[in-house]
Amino acid sequence: MPHQIAKKRLSRTDGHRRAMLRNLATSFFKHEKVETTSAKAREISKVVERLITTARRGDLHSRRIVAAYLTEAAVTKKLVDQIAPSLKDRTGGYTRITKTRVRPGDAAELSILELVR
Repeated sequence: MPHQIAKKRLSRTDGHRRAMLRNLATSFFKHEKVETTSAKAREISKVVERLITTARRGDLHSRRIVAAYLTEAAVTKKLVDQIAPSLKDRTGGYTRITKTRVRPGDAAELSILELVR
């Protein structure tokens, strides 16, 4: 019986899950919102909150940590230079998950993950 598991597996292997979360995080910061399944939205929200908290420091080391996770340099620049400074006064809770609809193909519950401004 698995106890104290911090993240869900989302029916994927470790490498596939890590790559999917990196791609979702990059897309999220590029468009500032993303529509995905509710389970993925909850998982990516944890990742995004940590990245924003790291980027808020604004120094070179935090920029490199964020750049190591995100897949596009332009998105890293946008996060550190635009998004993080605009959230400087918030102590957390940078994202909002809104349940939207049920996908007709597989009846998956979809949600929109967006930045709180």
